[in-house]
Amino acid sequence: MTAIPADVAGTKSLLQAGGYIADDAVATAVFLALKLERPLFLEGEAGVGKTEIAKVLSAVLARPLVRLQCYEGLDIAAAVYEWNYSRQLLHIRAAEAVGTATSVQVLERDLYGESYLLKRPLLKALELSNSGEPPVLLIDELDRADEPFEAFLLELLADYQVTIPEFGTIKAVRPPITILTSNRTREVHDAVRRRCFYHWVDYPSAERERAILHLKAPNAGRALTDQIVAFVNALRQMDLYKNPGVSETLEWAQALTQLNCVALDPAEVDRTLGTLLKYQDDITRIQGSEAARILEQVKSEARRTAFEAENR
Repeated sequence: MTAIPADVAGTKSLLQAGGYIADDAVATAVFLALKLERPLFLEGEAGVGKTEIAKVLSAVLARPLVRLQCYEGLDIAAAVYEWNYSRQLLHIRAAEAVGTATSVQVLERDLYGESYLLKRPLLKALELSNSGEPPVLLIDELDRADEPFEAFLLELLADYQVTIPEFGTIKAVRPPITILTSNRTREVHDAVRRRCFYHWVDYPSAERERAILHLKAPNAGRALTDQIVAFVNALRQMDLYKNPGVSETLEWAQALTQLNCVALDPAEVDRTLGTLLKYQDDITRIQGSEAARILEQVKSEARRTAFEAENR
């Protein structure tokens, strides 16, 4: 069983062991959340690696991952708990059929016992795993849920407990490692933010993105990797409808590798833009002369950097 890291450097190494190359800021946020047992709220553009942090922590710490994928209309019955109404009804009918002289209080106690409780992700996250360790709880894309749903989270985030009116309060013996993510399609309420540590996950630097590609797409050569990173960084300066994230960069590198591409050329870029850009308006804007211009700029910059390196 892997222990919680003792410092930021250990956290950075732990994440890298799981295939996640974190910068110092991300590693610090994760370390503090782990050490102080506080929820961590990660916000940023789609595809920058927020969800991946929870997955990697689950893998490297050997903890089960309990994931709640948020969506519009998500409610307490789908996220926290609900009662098994069909079994409760059968219990009532069975009691009537045998003519059991059970008081209303006893019947209600039986109906609202743990055996009739259906546990959803947030309630399951309060239980220890078979190995005796708390799980990693991922509340993914909270901004996609309705604002009233956030009220259900406040007790859990503050005290790692859930109160069920008919049953009582269920509290975690040990707090789960809790990660919340948001793509900021809407603002998450201050009450949620106050209960969490916060970190904005930005696009990686060119150096870190190259390191990610070397790790995740090792078959792409160094020249191709450098060109991909430079091309993607140029696109992120163009105010597209949806800038490519790290996940799209990886997909593009893997696609180009499958096509036996060793260096970018305008025709190859045009053919594969659909793996990098996800909206037709963006693809139409970049295809053709614009892609060729960006590529020439990328190659010119590479030649200038190589010339400067040779003449130092």
